[in-house]
Amino acid sequence: MSKLDSVAVFCGSSEGNHPLYVKEAQRLGAYLAEMNITLVYGGAQVGCMGAIADACLRAGGRVIGVIPEKLRNVEIAHHQVSELHVVKTMHERKAMMADLSDAFIALPGGAGTLEEWFEVFTWAQIGYHEKPCSFLNINDFYNPLLAMLDHTINEGFMRSTYRDFIITEKTPETLIAKLEAHQPRNVSKWS
Repeated sequence: MSKLDSVAVFCGSSEGNHPLYVKEAQRLGAYLAEMNITLVYGGAQVGCMGAIADACLRAGGRVIGVIPEKLRNVEIAHHQVSELHVVKTMHERKAMMADLSDAFIALPGGAGTLEEWFEVFTWAQIGYHEKPCSFLNINDFYNPLLAMLDHTINEGFMRSTYRDFIITEKTPETLIAKLEAHQPRNVSKWS
């Protein structure tokens, strides 16, 4: 049994160029079900999004999808999930996913994945929530981004304490264990 009730996962509506991305998305979905953690995700049945949802459902897990009306047909809404919320905007999607989740994980993905993850990470920095933000660093996908974040610290645009907010692991099991062990840190951005 997990300390986490639900986890939001941001990931691509594409499968990527390496089969490992889909395989690990499926592995995370199955592990969330095994740990009795509800998957909250973008509501699509394609790409890594569909892979994680299907794996979680196959393993007996609960899946909540949140998809904007405009993307319902483009990303092909997944109507077999436990709950599917169709919202008007991307803003509503992100707010609902954040409200429904105890933690955030980014799998490999494109600009949308990054934008969704960076929004919740920024919210953590300015104190809107104390939920852990993490990367499942499949195939070292996030190494260049992590190096860029280190660069922002070196150039004086981000505090090193905020870099410590980011949990990065290579396997679902170690990542979930770290998310469960997360202790909120109260760091004032402006002091």
